[in-house]
Amino acid sequence: MSFIHNQCGYCGASMRITRLTCDDCRFAHAGDFYTPRLYRLAPEEQRFIELFVLASGSLKQTAELLEVSYPTVRGRLDKLIAHLEDEKRADESRKQKILDDIDAGRISAKHGTRMIDAI
Repeated sequence: MSFIHNQCGYCGASMRITRLTCDDCRFAHAGDFYTPRLYRLAPEEQRFIELFVLASGSLKQTAELLEVSYPTVRGRLDKLIAHLEDEKRADESRKQKILDDIDAGRISAKHGTRMIDAI
């Protein structure tokens, strides 16, 4: 099994999850699945979050684990916060588009609600 990441190894575009399979019984579910914000981060950003959490949120300890300076870690955290804020705004935009589609009758309220709940 390999590590899954969010960028195409060929062209660099975003990847999406379209199939889930049970390891035990091999039952599979296909569709277009929502991906959580943390999954949409680059692998190095995900690793940074993991180390930050394991360091109990200590920037000093994170800097030691990464063998970089405290200002470097602070800068990385600031960039990560900005990226997550961008992703949050994108999710809000997706929700608004779904609401607009419901209002215009392009999708049913039931289907739209399920889509919004998945975000």
